[in-house]
Amino acid sequence: MGLPGPEHSPRSNEHCLRGAWGDATNVRARPRRLTLSQFDGGRVKKLYLSPPHMDRSTRALLLDAFESGWIAPLGPHVDAFEREVAERVSMADGAALVSGTAALHLALRLLGVGPGDTVLAPTATFIASVSPAVQLGAEVVFIDSLRSSWNIDPQLLEDELGRAAAKGKLPKAVVVVDLYGQCADYEAIEPLCARYEVPIVADAAESLGATFLGRPAGSFGAMSVLSFNGNKIITTSGGGMLLSNNREWVRRARTLAAQAREPEAHYEHVELGYNYRLSNLLAAIGRGQLQTLDERVARRREHFEVYRAALQTIPGIDFMPEDPRGRCNRWLSCITIDPIRFGVDREALRRHLETQNIESRPLWKPMHMQPVFQGARCCGGEVAEALFANGLCLPSGSNMSDEQRAGVITAIFDLHCKSGTPGGRATNAA
Repeated sequence: MGLPGPEHSPRSNEHCLRGAWGDATNVRARPRRLTLSQFDGGRVKKLYLSPPHMDRSTRALLLDAFESGWIAPLGPHVDAFEREVAERVSMADGAALVSGTAALHLALRLLGVGPGDTVLAPTATFIASVSPAVQLGAEVVFIDSLRSSWNIDPQLLEDELGRAAAKGKLPKAVVVVDLYGQCADYEAIEPLCARYEVPIVADAAESLGATFLGRPAGSFGAMSVLSFNGNKIITTSGGGMLLSNNREWVRRARTLAAQAREPEAHYEHVELGYNYRLSNLLAAIGRGQLQTLDERVARRREHFEVYRAALQTIPGIDFMPEDPRGRCNRWLSCITIDPIRFGVDREALRRHLETQNIESRPLWKPMHMQPVFQGARCCGGEVAEALFANGLCLPSGSNMSDEQRAGVITAIFDLHCKSGTPGGRATNAA
């Protein structure tokens, strides 16, 4: 992107002179006087990126589990949570586990991934999407993103599968990640992988509640995995789930997750397993959280739309695009910053928000740029690199108030107006 042209200067000048974003969005989102509850020890409470959102239904089910005496792993809430999540994502069955990472580990093990194998995965993701493959002894080949969705590029994936087929060594699996709550292009990816008979593991850790072509996130692939970590759209404190229409795979996952104990009165083991099963207490939390999933998606989407309505008036800010074939859950509201047009770069904005006690975070650093994967092969990489260089996640929690969100918007306007870009003088946007 080049320098801002004359068409940008009047707009920038206008919004800085009029008190920033006062006319950009609805009045109820504007900042009002801070209340006592927004202070902690004499300073404004920190606004976190995506904190847990606990409610009365969650508390009631947790107390039910506590009073029942089912405290350790397994129990009626685990069974019910598995059924309810599987039904929600249109899969036949699910195994509730201690984390999404554990679910991905078991999925790859069930597919026979091991030393000498290759697994394909997007480079723009969190490390947990790929570390289980490495821990099983496989090599991961990374694939760049689409600019239009930020998800894995199906054309680059097809090119890599073609090269692998020509060498006679197809990958053991493709891990497809639904980035920041948006489903990948399964319309292209599923038939492509079927043509080469390579199974898909859909990493839907960030996308529960999203849809693509009318299908729910978590319904794609040979297996899918969900995360219920504390920062996800619903949480069990820590937890995850492996889901599949292959009930035998799910049964095997449950066995492996319970130390691979054989059905004997004594403790009998013919293979090594893991301590991966979710507790009844945490499953009860998950059941309560699941009841409000639709409301939480709606609230996060509202945050995104208010951010966009307000911040799109600032030169140099763009938003994560939404694939028109799907509905993103907007787990996190993500923007990109053009430093020339905005006035400062992404990191300066992040540090400025930090001074206001507002947590924000860069987009995922691509896996091929991580020191631990130095020398790994990546198909493309330029799109993911640019997203990391310029991208920022804004506070998006479903329990974030209108006033807190307004404070984020005000802080962004304030920095832009101080930055020295055309019209950039400081104003009090509140």
